[in-house]
Amino acid sequence: MNNCVMDQAEIKELLGETLYEVWKELCTRIEAKYDMDKQWGRGGKKWRYEYKYRRGGKTLCSLCINPDCLGLLIVLGKKERDTFEAEQFAYTAETRACYEQTETYHDGKWLMLLPHDSSQYADIDKLLRIKRRPNRK
Repeated sequence: MNNCVMDQAEIKELLGETLYEVWKELCTRIEAKYDMDKQWGRGGKKWRYEYKYRRGGKTLCSLCINPDCLGLLIVLGKKERDTFEAEQFAYTAETRACYEQTETYHDGKWLMLLPHDSSQYADIDKLLRIKRRPNRK
């Protein structure tokens, strides 16, 4: 990753007040359950910035930022997809639709959620738990 780092004021300005609150809550929820390294980087072709949560060379998830847009990327491998599909009805229709519409690649399903309020927090918590068990009490 390059040396791209943003402070909270820059994030708030880019996302806007409402999405900044979602950003803060997602970071708080992730950091309360997972002891992870955090890395800023350029967001590739579709996003301006990304903020990755990684540990041991594996990425838990990435928060992606564009002006007035926040994304949460979780890559689900075969075993993780099987787990999701077995319990898919425990998720909201919005999350299930996102899963169904996401193409499956050789390395998994790159599930990009676009949280805009608190309605997907429970789903995100469950997806992260599928990806990796929490390592904080």
